[in-house]
Amino acid sequence: MCAQRNSILCPNCRKLISLDEPACPYCGLVRPGLHETAGKLRNILFAFEPVKTIITVNIAFFVLSLLLDLGGIFAGGSPFSFLSPSNQSLLSLGASGAIPFFLYHNYWSLFAASFLHGGILHIVFNMMALYQLGPFVLREFGLHRFMNIYILTGVVGFAVSVLVGVRFTIGASASICGLIGAIIYFGKSRGGSYGEAIFKQALGWVVGLIIFGFIFSGINNWAHGGGLLSGLLMAYLMGYNDRKPESAWSKILAYACAFITAGVLIWAIGSSIYTKFMA
Repeated sequence: MCAQRNSILCPNCRKLISLDEPACPYCGLVRPGLHETAGKLRNILFAFEPVKTIITVNIAFFVLSLLLDLGGIFAGGSPFSFLSPSNQSLLSLGASGAIPFFLYHNYWSLFAASFLHGGILHIVFNMMALYQLGPFVLREFGLHRFMNIYILTGVVGFAVSVLVGVRFTIGASASICGLIGAIIYFGKSRGGSYGEAIFKQALGWVVGLIIFGFIFSGINNWAHGGGLLSGLLMAYLMGYNDRKPESAWSKILAYACAFITAGVLIWAIGSSIYTKFMA
């Protein structure tokens, strides 16, 4: 005979409590049953270091975008066009913008475009920024809030781009700007010498982004702005480790984001390879 388990150890204080408690009677953790479920999902989904995993996925998609159209790699003849995927490759893998969204109905591109890049310099600069900023947000906000901020601010940045009519856009910079927005909120909210130093440094990055965006053509300032503002808002709503523990709902949202993103990327790989070699 199999018995149903009706009690668990609270994920926070490790006291034995009822599975359906709305809050732990010992430490006050809200919905401890959901936290336990989230912990099991974490062991399955996030067994690897998340920042390095995201960088690896970006690199893999960059290589795949080159392999899908070898003829376009050296087109143009300038250093900035060296190792640049063709627009057709990027479109098939999930480039976003008004054309993919409205003309081809690639609504899933809002999730996929953050993992695509237009050239070797593009991906190198973005991955260097992610490697610098990602571990800080991961440490101060926690794994689940980091995942929510990174994925959803990219979605918001590309959604803003679509709404204002940007025709074709890719890159991790919307999500990276989301991390910067979260860091700005963290620094200003935390205060003190440490918080002020973080706040001023993050503002310096914003100033650099603004200058860079107006000097060089082809920069999607709308995606940058959407990512930055949504990062600020998400950090305000979800909080950070020093002020507020991760909620069960933020954990569930992180898993939903991870599942959707993984599904979209797998779909992008399968559909692009099928179109290229079998259609």
